[in-house]
Amino acid sequence: MKQVYFDSAATTVMREEVIAKMASVMRENYGNPSSTHSFGRSAKSIIENTRKTIAKQFNVSASEIIFTSGGTEADNLVLRSAVRDLGVKTIITSKIEHHAVLHTLDQLKREYPIIVEYVNLDVKGNIDLNHLEQLLKVPNKTLVSLMHINNEIGTILDLKAVAELCKTYEALFHSDTVQSVGHYRLDLQEIPIDFLAVSAHKFHGPKGVGFAFVRKKSNLKALIFGGEQERGVRAGTESIHNILGLEEALKLAYANLDEERPHIEGLKRYFIAQLKANFPGILFNGDSADFQKSTYTVLSVCLPVSPEKGQILLFKLDLKGIACSKGSACQSGSSLGSHVLNEILSDTDLQKPSIRFSFSKFNTKEEIDYVIGVLKEEI
Repeated sequence: MKQVYFDSAATTVMREEVIAKMASVMRENYGNPSSTHSFGRSAKSIIENTRKTIAKQFNVSASEIIFTSGGTEADNLVLRSAVRDLGVKTIITSKIEHHAVLHTLDQLKREYPIIVEYVNLDVKGNIDLNHLEQLLKVPNKTLVSLMHINNEIGTILDLKAVAELCKTYEALFHSDTVQSVGHYRLDLQEIPIDFLAVSAHKFHGPKGVGFAFVRKKSNLKALIFGGEQERGVRAGTESIHNILGLEEALKLAYANLDEERPHIEGLKRYFIAQLKANFPGILFNGDSADFQKSTYTVLSVCLPVSPEKGQILLFKLDLKGIACSKGSACQSGSSLGSHVLNEILSDTDLQKPSIRFSFSKFNTKEEIDYVIGVLKEEI
């Protein structure tokens, strides 16, 4: 059976170079980085050199990179410490953030007397900057948490505009950049952001590793306690092979970005054209068909299909070897549907099947043709 993978927003195929690099370090550099003997010093040197390489990609200091198990841990680290240790009383976010943010805030509200405000969205899922500014006019110490690129509809936030607005009102700014790092270049000297969350498996690296960017002198404290690893901010023996895999994947992502991005953009444009030609009445959720307002890696479509057919469409696509998603992979077990689409779609359109297709350098036009053919058979 033909296999077509259009779910790179959930996780990406690892590059062969990354696998080779990780295998090499697992064989040869197995010392504990906290050990003082030569094996440990060798492992520690790898981690610190990797930290410097990653920091250089974002024009920041190596001391501002804290390795984590991924984006979810990085989000939790920032949000929890901001409330517990930094005196944040108000958090401004949106209702279409990743659950790593929304569920963490729900828990923090149960534990602390904080106020969580939700910025208004337009019908496409874009942030209302005027409303954000109004929300920032509070006397409380405030943190804004807004993702750079929405993982379901691909909407792009103007990071610099929000960061500068936060700076004007002396608010902290945290952004989940899991869907953008490796696909967009970020100069954090140009963007006055305080905290970022990153996950390696979204740019052809390994699962189980990521990092938090933590601006100097933020006084963020540990989420996980134990040893003094990661400058005391994240205890636990570092996963050297994963960290090195993250570095290799990030280096390759940015080294090849100017070549790979046009290829992926071309695939998305071709897919949009084929969907419009073959399925009159198709809708593109949010601004996912707008290349100025949405990432080139994600396309969210609402198909003109009855609810009865829509309920089994993903199952039928899976039977034909096509991997895609009805929303975030993190909510696949939920019976409530997509919280993102629930915010922006009409009740009528919510009854139709919405599917997220997400692309990578490994995809081809031939795969798109195959998906179009299967959709024509099933719809």
